[in-house]
Amino acid sequence: MRLFALLLTTAVLAAAQRPAAAPPPFSKQYYEVKQYTQEQNEAVVKLFKEMRVTDVVDGLDVVGLQDMTIMDPAIRPLWTDAEKFTHRIYGVAVTLRLMPPRERAPNFATHDEFARWESRWYGSRNPNDFVHWLRPDTILVMDASETRDVGFCGSNNALGWYTRGMRGIITDGGCRDTDEVILQRIPVYLRGITRGIDPGRVYTESYNQPVNVGGVMVMPGDIIVADNDGVVVVPRDKAEAVAAAARKIQEGDKVGRRKLYEKLGRPPDFTVK
Repeated sequence: MRLFALLLTTAVLAAAQRPAAAPPPFSKQYYEVKQYTQEQNEAVVKLFKEMRVTDVVDGLDVVGLQDMTIMDPAIRPLWTDAEKFTHRIYGVAVTLRLMPPRERAPNFATHDEFARWESRWYGSRNPNDFVHWLRPDTILVMDASETRDVGFCGSNNALGWYTRGMRGIITDGGCRDTDEVILQRIPVYLRGITRGIDPGRVYTESYNQPVNVGGVMVMPGDIIVADNDGVVVVPRDKAEAVAAAARKIQEGDKVGRRKLYEKLGRPPDFTVK
């Protein structure tokens, strides 16, 4: 008994002398993001060109991701092209997270005063560093679900992003200036129409970090396919397998529908060739 007490005392003293474990960091990002080269992005996007959302969804079933990466059907295309399907988009996700603000615009005596305040807001609350990554075969995917009536994308900035090679925009928020955006033929998939400008209504929180859009986790570098059936996300590490399965499914569908076209005496269109 005396020996046990001695051993216990020794253990307690030893534990007391050990340095305390370092506390975890105050803030931590658990999901590691990966950067890909432009060549890698273009190569993987090419695997999905001309596919339908439904083909990709079927391909996701094959790899065991049934219904896990299909966005809320309330996220719809702003416009559709029934002849050439130019509203369809394929690309690599560049993610952006927007947050509700903690300050509003004060009252201003003149428009010039407002313009100076607005300029400072854009510089400090809505920096546009993310624009650097809007390259050919990318799609801007915005987590903006709680930002209310603010149009982070509009006729001017969306057109500027589009000139950089970006293929389109996915947002669970909204878009403004939609008459012009439709006329400019910029593919936008959104939850609804919005009207306000950013200052006093939204903060930019981060870019190229994991986001939740339409109930789906989107990592930068994931593959996005969108058409009139909605938006689907393909995790990057599953992209090649999903594309192979989806392509086989799509080709089988084309063969079957082409035979039905022939039976009906209907000339083949680009969807069955």
